[in-house]
Amino acid sequence: MITWMQRHKKYLIITIWISTIAFVGAGFVGWGQYSYGDKAGAVAKVGSVEITMGELQKSYSNLYNQYSQMFQGEFDEEKAKSFGLKSQALQFLTQQALILNLAKSYDLQISDAELLDDIKTKEYFFKEGVFDKEIYKQVLSKNNLSIKEFEADVKKELLIKKTLQLLPVQTKESEENIFNTAMNIADKIEYKILNADQINIDTSDSLIKPFWEKMQNDFMTEVSYDIKFIKQPKISKEYDDATLSQYYNENKLHFKDKDGKILSLDAAKDKIKEELNAKETKKEALRTYIAYKKGELKDVTIESSTISASNNPFNKDAFDTISNLTSSSPFSKPVMVGEDYITFELINVNPSKTKSYEDAKSEVMSLYVDQQKREKLLEMAKKSFSTFKGKTTDFITG
Repeated sequence: MITWMQRHKKYLIITIWISTIAFVGAGFVGWGQYSYGDKAGAVAKVGSVEITMGELQKSYSNLYNQYSQMFQGEFDEEKAKSFGLKSQALQFLTQQALILNLAKSYDLQISDAELLDDIKTKEYFFKEGVFDKEIYKQVLSKNNLSIKEFEADVKKELLIKKTLQLLPVQTKESEENIFNTAMNIADKIEYKILNADQINIDTSDSLIKPFWEKMQNDFMTEVSYDIKFIKQPKISKEYDDATLSQYYNENKLHFKDKDGKILSLDAAKDKIKEELNAKETKKEALRTYIAYKKGELKDVTIESSTISASNNPFNKDAFDTISNLTSSSPFSKPVMVGEDYITFELINVNPSKTKSYEDAKSEVMSLYVDQQKREKLLEMAKKSFSTFKGKTTDFITG
């Protein structure tokens, strides 16, 4: 990898631009319901470097803004899709990750002093010609960036630059001339956006059903569970002062204010009652559970239901508990759902099975329409090539 980077360093420097700096002040463009705050889940991993959804979206937003400027504001999500902006954004981050892996192998780091020196040179944080901390905070806030997030990205930029500086490169005069020529060439492009909305797709059963038959095993029902269950509602009792005092003295550390200081007995009384009631409720739920298992339950309503992952009226803990029950061990210990304790009994497991055509039709139709539109768009593009006439941009450089 080092040899490859040495050979291609001059091109990497051109290709690896840092999205954070370009992003500040440019505004945010995203897709779907994602946000920069959603860092969870790596969309790719290069060596030991993970690429998160948040990083991918920032890269995408930066590219989007560049294209928008190129097309003088006449750029939208449909055009972004046709240009493959997501793939471009991921490719950029992959190139970054290659260099960050090399930096890790050499144990290279960026100090806080190096970070501060760099940030103080950014003119968009200046007030009257010098860096201003309040302007710094305001600019980041307006761009939906936290200081921690921004500084982490700047450190990444500096680390990439530091790593590339370790790779000696000798360029020939002819290479420099070629590069300078390429960078200074400007041209206009003529383009036309073909919109899938212009295409009507026949969605009759005679076309969709054969499509479904080829992939029917991709459309399965969820596993579901037939259950019975009993509820133990929250118990609310009154307690004398002696009981409250004893419980407080034994569990003082449970009762603290927002600053972490232990509350007085009087200030903690409501919380003490809540804990005592929760204990009483659980104790009664366990007694009922034992009676239920033994078939000795009296004067308690037993309810029935069928649940699945998408049809779960309880909560995740309850569903996980139910999904682990078996025919040989069908009873669960009480599970807290809201303020109640619920004991479950597994009656039957309904395994996943292939959906009927009617049940799968809406999902199949969506896939069929998408596929047909892609094919017809490509066909439309090929047919329109010989008589192509589109919009022309101003001069742009590559």
